[in-house]
Amino acid sequence: MPNYPISIGHPDLSANSKYIPTLYAKKLLIEFYKASVFSDIANTDYEGQIKEQGDKVEIRMLPDITINTHTKGQALTYENPESSTVTLLIDKGKYWAISIDPVDKKQSDIEFVNQWAVHASETLRTEIDGDVLQNIYSDVSSSNSGATAGVESSSFNLGTTDAVVGLTYSNILNYIVDCGTVLDEQNVPDTGRWLVLPPWACGLIKKGDLKDASLAGDATSIMRNGLIGMIDRFKIYKSNNLATASDTSDGSTAVTATKILFGHPSALTFASQMVMSETLKNPSAFGDLLRALQVYGYKVVKPEAIGCLSAYNNS
Repeated sequence: MPNYPISIGHPDLSANSKYIPTLYAKKLLIEFYKASVFSDIANTDYEGQIKEQGDKVEIRMLPDITINTHTKGQALTYENPESSTVTLLIDKGKYWAISIDPVDKKQSDIEFVNQWAVHASETLRTEIDGDVLQNIYSDVSSSNSGATAGVESSSFNLGTTDAVVGLTYSNILNYIVDCGTVLDEQNVPDTGRWLVLPPWACGLIKKGDLKDASLAGDATSIMRNGLIGMIDRFKIYKSNNLATASDTSDGSTAVTATKILFGHPSALTFASQMVMSETLKNPSAFGDLLRALQVYGYKVVKPEAIGCLSAYNNS
């Protein structure tokens, strides 16, 4: 079948590639990657101490020290503080490996090898990001999630499996403020706080009051530049890698709920190292083998500094 319409009786020079060849674009189609946020919401204080998969780092925590009431002339009671430890295991690894045929490389009209390697590296990064975001929500403090969140007041409903929170453009800012207050009750520092939202939640914010630039304290409305920025001390991140589950909104209606995460970088530690990235000759055929191995580990070391809002789009 010809690619361009041909009148009846006119010869088809493209049939069976007689005279008009099939051409391939000089550039590869651009790949869209899921945004990764783990490097922004976690600390990497112990990354330099790992070398290979299977290593572990013992993180020493500050000990509890008792504060006593003093009366004049009393004998002092001394204690021997003892530091506990949290173990960060470098127990995860991901790799990519591809074979490059020398004939393909020689006859190709584009430099595809480097582009394949970059594509593999970006895909690996988003895979690690998904692993982190889809698992850490189960390690948050019980006071920072659920229907009675708030270590002091127990007065904030952040959703449960049987009754997830329904977010709309008119109430999403209230829930963000509640998340901030939950961290306030845990004495989490104001600076450095982060909040990871799914794209649909970011859309609700843009439909709400913050589309008025003056209310957000910005010079340009988020409806014009698309940037949400800061809300109640949270730096907002957008991600498609957050965990989702089929929960219920009222004990009976099934909805797709997202585990929205918020917290402070001190809560989560992450360590990673590219152990190997190499090119070697194919031992059983002509050509090269390209491969890379990255090992990593992560740990919620301060559960009180991270929280989870279980919510669905109720707009």
